Amino acid sequence: MPQADATRSAGRNGHEPSARVGAGAPGSSPAGAPAGLMNRAWSRLSGLVQRRIPRADLDERDPDFIREQLPLFWLLSSIWYRGEVRGLGNIPDDGPVLLVGNHSGGNMIPDTMVFTVAFSTYFGVERAFYQLAHNLVLSLPGLSWLRKFGTVAASPENARKALSAGAALLVYPGGDYEVHRPSWEGNRVDFGGRKGFIRLALDQDVPIVPVVAIGGQETALFLTRGEGLARLLALDRVLRLKVLPISLSLPWVVNIGDFGHIPLPAKITVETLPAIDLRAEFGPSPDIDEVYDHLMRVMQDALDALAAERRFPVIG
Repeated sequence: MPQADATRSAGRNGHEPSARVGAGAPGSSPAGAPAGLMNRAWSRLSGLVQRRIPRADLDERDPDFIREQLPLFWLLSSIWYRGEVRGLGNIPDDGPVLLVGNHSGGNMIPDTMVFTVAFSTYFGVERAFYQLAHNLVLSLPGLSWLRKFGTVAASPENARKALSAGAALLVYPGGDYEVHRPSWEGNRVDFGGRKGFIRLALDQDVPIVPVVAIGGQETALFLTRGEGLARLLALDRVLRLKVLPISLSLPWVVNIGDFGHIPLPAKITVETLPAIDLRAEFGPSPDIDEVYDHLMRVMQDALDALAAERRFPVIG
């Protein structure tokens, strides 16, 4: 499920644009007026769009709904995706845990669905389980049911609240950057250098359980993330979207933006790896970069092993 890194701040580059020598104060010259008006217009438009998107709070999760719908989604996962989930026993039986996954399949979230069905079946629907996603995914036509399954808006507040309540929380640090990568990079874990999830695990003192999935990037032919196109259309400012992906998929053939498509019936395999207690393994003050590099190696090795098992795309 495409999403923002839970603890990533807007100013992660660590600096602001430098001022030109001799430039006056902002707004002190007529030349700055058009830019100021444009910025205010973008700000108002962004606020209007954001207000129309559901908040997707934690209390929208509905165990009764999950229980009722589980057989249907189990059937879909089993027949359409031939879903296979391994290693659920590596997840602690209770208590808060941060599940960190690679993500594939565009906005139709096939790997998330397969894993959520398996998790709910294995641990029971009463165990609190949430998944972080971009608000726009939650507002797509036909996907409102995700909120009842525990999918919530990706934000530091929701992440901390879920873990503080003792829940299992699934995050995809690669977010929309990873989920829309070209299909020929499908067997690559790519978080784009986002490390906020590690700080989250340390701040909340919870273990990290890596979750590795394969097959989602075969449910369509993903061509490009469209980062330049997103900037050109100012989607990064209005909708907080850094990408405008282009893919070949049904029924649109050429699908721009991935606001829904019919996924191909690719086989989805998910493997849950052993839990990692960061302070037990990396010392009382873990180095964020060291932890990140270790997780990338562990998850990439597991994904390579899953890829070696596949004989043909889609077929598996």
